[in-house]
Amino acid sequence: MKTSLIATLTALTFATLSAPAIAGDIAAGEKDFRKCKACHSIVDDSGEALVKGGKTGPNLYGVVGRTAGSVEGFRYKDSIVALGETGFVWDEASIAEYVVDPNGFLKDKLGDSSAKSGMVKQSLKVPEDVVAYIASLSQ
Repeated sequence: MKTSLIATLTALTFATLSAPAIAGDIAAGEKDFRKCKACHSIVDDSGEALVKGGKTGPNLYGVVGRTAGSVEGFRYKDSIVALGETGFVWDEASIAEYVVDPNGFLKDKLGDSSAKSGMVKQSLKVPEDVVAYIASLSQ
């Protein structure tokens, strides 16, 4: 009994650790991502454009799990670079929070009332859906 309880708890722990931070509707996120395409593309490591878009914002391929401000060759605003220098790594929940209020997010994370993002605040129906869509293309 004791052994099976330990095995069950261990399995639940690993299942929780590997589960995504947030759940979202990928199909709905794909539709809402159209707003993001004005500035962002999603281009895989081989150079294939999974989603063609603008270059005003960084490529979002692999953003989940990436250090903030670290896309090679992209010119980030100072606050995003400063966030990355703290070791901050994007996860699904933090991206969903960021897109709702980029400047507020940076001010909070950096403790700097003058922090600014180059991103325009987005009116996404459900930010978690868009994040789920982006994450699904980076697997």
